[in-house]
Amino acid sequence: MTITLLYFLGASAALTIAPGPDNIFVLTQGITRGRGPAIITALGMCSGVSVHTIAAAFGISALFYSSLPAFNVVKYAGAAYLLYLAYKTMTERSSMALGTADTRGTAALFKRGFIMNVLNPKVALFFLAFLPQFVTPSAGHVPLQMLLLGLIFMLQAIVIFSLIGYFSGGIGRYLMARPALAKYFDRLTAGVFASLAIRLALTER
Repeated sequence: MTITLLYFLGASAALTIAPGPDNIFVLTQGITRGRGPAIITALGMCSGVSVHTIAAAFGISALFYSSLPAFNVVKYAGAAYLLYLAYKTMTERSSMALGTADTRGTAALFKRGFIMNVLNPKVALFFLAFLPQFVTPSAGHVPLQMLLLGLIFMLQAIVIFSLIGYFSGGIGRYLMARPALAKYFDRLTAGVFASLAIRLALTER
């Protein structure tokens, strides 16, 4: 169980660090508005993870106790989605593009971050594909296991996103001076997605 949690933490951190809309948005806020607003935005986004975790926990848990065909449909759909994410990461232009300043207040930034996360269907699908890989059905308490994994994911995301927000000024200048660096992060992201897809496809009920 400890090894599984460590693997989950490592995979979660790698996916959180890799450039994407959320951390790029936090980076943008840090550059244009300062550390405080960036961290508030990060907290809002990470809080949205709780909604997806609860939905995944009580939705997927039913499949562990239902039919094998239903379990396999979700399993292979999740694997296909992860492979799709890996493909899109390698074929689309890098997401390393900074936006413009946001004039919203602190409370509005938190709310915006939360809503952006909760209403993003890709995040919901990602959690449905990601969390079950690290659940051990034979250990029982499947929803509780998934809630714990979701909590761990949220906490590490808060730490990483807050650090990005705190150091965003220096990070932003560094990345903007080296745009070619983005392709290495893209490869890291694609590799993580592909490995998770293979792991999910080989998972037994």
